[in-house]
Amino acid sequence: MHRFAVLAKLTAASPGCKGPGSCRNGRRDVALRCLASLVEGNQHRQRLTQRTRPGREGLVRWNSAAEASAVKINEKTSREKILTLESMNPQVKAVEYAVRGPIVLKAGEIEKELRKGIKKPFTEVIKANIGDAHAMGQQPITFLRQVVALCTYPNLLDSPSFPEDSKKRARRILQGCGGNSLGSYSASQGVNCIREDVAAYIERRDGGVPADPDNIYLTTGASDGIATILKILVSGGGKSRTGVMIPIPQYPLYSAAISELDAIQVNYYLDEENCWALDVNELRRSLNEAKAYCNPKVLCIINPGNPTGQVQSRKCIEDVIHFAWEEQLFLLADEVYQDNIYSEECQFHSFKKVLYEMGPEYYSNVELASFHSTSKGYMGECGYRGGYMEVINLHPEIKGQLVKLLSVRLCPPVSGQAAMDIVVNPPVPGEESYAQFIKEKESVLNNLAQKAKLTEDMFNKVPGIHCNPLQGAMYAFPRIFIPSKAIEAAKAHKMAPDLFYCMKLLEETGICVVPGSGFGQREGSHHFRMTILPPVEKLKIVLEKVKD
Repeated sequence: MHRFAVLAKLTAASPGCKGPGSCRNGRRDVALRCLASLVEGNQHRQRLTQRTRPGREGLVRWNSAAEASAVKINEKTSREKILTLESMNPQVKAVEYAVRGPIVLKAGEIEKELRKGIKKPFTEVIKANIGDAHAMGQQPITFLRQVVALCTYPNLLDSPSFPEDSKKRARRILQGCGGNSLGSYSASQGVNCIREDVAAYIERRDGGVPADPDNIYLTTGASDGIATILKILVSGGGKSRTGVMIPIPQYPLYSAAISELDAIQVNYYLDEENCWALDVNELRRSLNEAKAYCNPKVLCIINPGNPTGQVQSRKCIEDVIHFAWEEQLFLLADEVYQDNIYSEECQFHSFKKVLYEMGPEYYSNVELASFHSTSKGYMGECGYRGGYMEVINLHPEIKGQLVKLLSVRLCPPVSGQAAMDIVVNPPVPGEESYAQFIKEKESVLNNLAQKAKLTEDMFNKVPGIHCNPLQGAMYAFPRIFIPSKAIEAAKAHKMAPDLFYCMKLLEETGICVVPGSGFGQREGSHHFRMTILPPVEKLKIVLEKVKD
């Protein structure tokens, strides 16, 4: 009776057991009993109880049944996965995004090691790989945050802590939202009053060139708009497959989107010897060669440049527009860094403005999509994912198709739309918040200009590094001259030479930058991209470490 009583207790306790090895006495038969009841459930437990009799014979039968159940579990867990690298979408597998690639993953591992107390030649990882302004210590623009706060929690509209001009904008945005709430869906194209503000901003920026709110589409950052336009442009197969012309070096969003859409990437090279200028003769070479294997019909321009930091001249933009008109190319103008101009010799010219000023033959025919965002400029509000695109000269039927495509994702984040509204509708002279807004805006841009010059000067003092002037944007893209033995060592590690360099830089100094091979570069040249966003004192440390 004693053995039967013990077994009965174990049997009764087994439904609550958390698995083999968790029972107190740890005996093999008890663990197997637990496993059997987990797999077979209540009926199996009852069946085993009926079979089990006092004495050794009953326990042997019970052990055999539990072992058989364990074998069944192993058979079930060894089933092949439905989704594997071989069965997944090959276009997704082809996507690469260097800005958050292997260097950044390694940086994350090193940060964990530092937190565990593992000794390194440095005390922190400085992530200079991405243009994330607030993560690098840049302070938010007060007015923008005030308006978004009021929209998010309208009860604050009664608070005396907020200026009246911020309340006025918040009320207008909320009136455009369903139920006067930022938490409601907006129209797929975006909140109507915000699109009106974007159109008014473009008219002011471009000296009176008309802008139609119906041509404005609010987006989840500029990236969403770019990917959406490319999606609707790509078609055909074989030699008629759409070719997309992109600058090299380029922002990896473009190559990633092209890979995902199974379109054809057509490279044109910026002129590094001439401060990364865009040469129309190079565009023509690239286009003519591509016609042999695809149908090039999209031309992408990044101005100011990422990662190269150049600002295109008005003459260059005119030449590009004429080329697009002549070759019947759809123009994409990525203008998210339009506020980030540091060189006194440079000025931002929007493609829309230059197109309009070239006359009706051009502005009535050239199809152009231009993009802007809350993430860059003086705002640095990357996390809100606010942006817009203006698309002009679109075929009316295609316009309907674009709205349909946008409606599938319902709408961009409405809080991001509100943030975008403040970028295009900031305080004006005479308003309560104007003085503080201008002070904060100029402080950010002047600080970036100082850091751009500091970075250029420091890099050009280092043997084996050459850096072109940082005219705009928020990155340096210096060329590094890697010795032949280091190139051989990189090959031995199956790495691109500049990836090898950047990995060593990370492991020895804690500085995280992105190899130029992730952006594209001429064969035989090597670069890395580094943001200039860290605070001045930290940026000096970064530059000194690279120099050493």
